[in-house]
Amino acid sequence: MSKHEEFKNIFSKLRAILKQHENKLVVVKNTEDNYYLDTAHIMKNQKPLFFGATNIKKNYVSYHLMPVYVNPELLSGISPELEKRRQGKSCFNFKTSDPVLFKELAKITRAGIADYKSQGYL
Repeated sequence: MSKHEEFKNIFSKLRAILKQHENKLVVVKNTEDNYYLDTAHIMKNQKPLFFGATNIKKNYVSYHLMPVYVNPELLSGISPELEKRRQGKSCFNFKTSDPVLFKELAKITRAGIADYKSQGYL
């Protein structure tokens, strides 16, 4: 499998994680290499609160999850393997598909939905 095909496969799996929640969110972008979700909650800067996104970059596929930036406690108990993929506070990068880590990300994403809801963002 070429790098491009592998990245498309990874992107597809990461988008599926976010897509499960799109009925509670606002789809900003949905292209073959970029899937982006906001909340309907408008922040003080008059812009919607970002929820998450996945996109294909040149050398990896990124998965952004803003709830873990807003509430870092969502990452308590994160596996060392997933921690190695984290860049910054709320982004995870993948060069290969990893069903175990994707399952962990799906769980953290569900926790993010619940946290945003409890804070009145959803």
